[in-house]
This record gives sequence, structure tokens and C-alpha cells, in this order.
Amino acid sequence: MFRRMQIAALAMILFFSAIFSGARAEDTKLTVMVFIGMQNLPILAAQSQGFFAKRGLSVDVKIAPSSEVMRKGLADGEWQIIHTAVDNGVAMADVAKVDVVSVIGGDNSFNHLVVQPQIKSIADLRGKTVIVDAVNTAYAFQLYDILKKNGLYKNDYSVKSVGATFKRLAAMKDDRTAAAAILNPPFSILAVKAGLKDMGPVMNVIGPYQATAGIALRKWAQAHPDILVKYLQAYIEGLRWALDPKNKEEAIKTLVMGLRLDPAIATACYALVTDPVNGLARDGKFDMEGFKNVLKLRAEFEGGVPKPSERYIDLSYYRKALDGL
Repeated sequence: MFRRMQIAALAMILFFSAIFSGARAEDTKLTVMVFIGMQNLPILAAQSQGFFAKRGLSVDVKIAPSSEVMRKGLADGEWQIIHTAVDNGVAMADVAKVDVVSVIGGDNSFNHLVVQPQIKSIADLRGKTVIVDAVNTAYAFQLYDILKKNGLYKNDYSVKSVGATFKRLAAMKDDRTAAAAILNPPFSILAVKAGLKDMGPVMNVIGPYQATAGIALRKWAQAHPDILVKYLQAYIEGLRWALDPKNKEEAIKTLVMGLRLDPAIATACYALVTDPVNGLARDGKFDMEGFKNVLKLRAEFEGGVPKPSERYIDLSYYRKALDGL
């Protein structure tokens, strides 16, 4: 299973590389890091449909093995933009003291709680090991919140960090003591096909949630506003193209090629990302109410009180991008 996920990650790298290799010398080069998954459809579309290229951008997309690698690379300037759970940006600002800003939204995470087949209820996770990307960011907090709402507290279970979603799925498939994890599609779909049990959408338990966001160093954004605006315009144009029903078949093929998915799974993913209520946020709108929930969860499990949401966000580039479309 892990090998299959590695192949999928490689396929996405090759998908981007094939387009990136045709970049013109005069194009502005950007390096962007993402977690592999269907949430990247706007970027896949912006590449394949030429929306980056027509704005003079050559975007090299890297696949993140873990949030730690992603955050460190952004802080060190290895990549200029990351698309990840917005709480990773909050952690960079509050814990690592790196001045970052979220510049666009994305989705509500599409996350599901997936467990081993012998788990009959969330209460059965008492005394078990749950696996996460990093123990103190993002979707780990979603998992802790679900467990807490079902009467399980930190000393009632063990937590193991294994990295990105494809690694969590591989860990659950290979190790039956890895009792539960938060997974998003296509990995949650692949998990069920592998015999694991889907306990339902995370959103049904935790409420509104701002998940994937585009994040950059504040100083880089301030120094390169025109480049950032062009990138956001291409991303939004890719998103609009992907959500347009007339492009459905080509968008599904883009998921098949970009994520090395079976066409049936790609079709299921497309239905999720285009859902009018829970799909990809229209035009990448940032969900402020969902972000307040992100900050609440961080404060609840890391201590302290939620800080003002405005300190982590600068949507001026996003508004300028929209105005120019």
C-alpha cells in the first residue's frame, strides 16, 4: 500500500514536471509545496490549462512528506507558497515565530475518521494508538476533538506521528495496532476499499472548519505582490475551470493523470470537490467562521486563548486577484 501511494506521489510530481519542463526562460519561477490529494485540482488545472503560463509563471510543485518539512521549507525560503491546513500557518506564527499569512482559502478538509475494522465505536479507541501527521497541528486537533466529544481524553489513548495522509493510510494498512486516523479523499476512499472502516465526515462532529489555505511568508508577499496576485488569479481560474460542469470529463481525467487514480475513484473525488455545499470553496473563499474554530481547537489542546484571527491573514492580494479577473 505504501508503495502504491509513493507511486501516486511520483505521478503527481511527473504530471507537474512535464508541464514545468516547457517553461520559458523569461517566466517567473515559483516553487509551491502541497500535500498530495484531490484538493490540488485547481493547481493541476491551472498547470494543464495554461493559466499559470499565460501570466508568465513557471510553477514547480513539490509533494510534502510531512507538515514539518513543509513548514521548515517555507520558513527557509525553499518554496514561496504552501497549500496546507491553515493551522500549520498558525503553528508557524505562534510556535516557530515565523511571520506567515494565509492569502486564500480552499476547502473544509473533506476529512473522515477512519478506523480498523474491529473498532465498533469511538469508545473502542480507549487504550489504542491513533496516528497523525504532526501531534500538535491541524487534523490532529480534529481527531482529539472527536475523541474528547466521545469521552476520551489525552491519557486514554496513545498518539503516533507518521506524516502525510498517504503515510497514515499505509501505516493503518500495514499495522493493525494503528487504530485510527483522519484521512481525506482519495485516501479515505482507498482505505474503505482496503477493508478499513469509515466512521463518517469530521465536519459532522466538529462543525465549520477552514482547512486548506494558501500560505506565504509575509515579507515575501509584501516584496512580490504582483507575482502573488498573478498566482492567485491562475489558481482561481483553475478552480473555476474545474468546477464548471462542461469540463467534468476533462477534470476527471486531470485527477486520474495527476493523482494516478482509478477512473472510478477519480469520479468519486470529482463529485466531492464539486459539491455545492461541502466542495472546494468557490473562488477559494476563506471561511472566517471556520477559521475561528481552528483557533479555538488550537487553544483548547495547546493552551491559552484564541488570538485575533486577523493576525494570521492578509486577503488584500486575494481581493486584488479577484478584481483583476
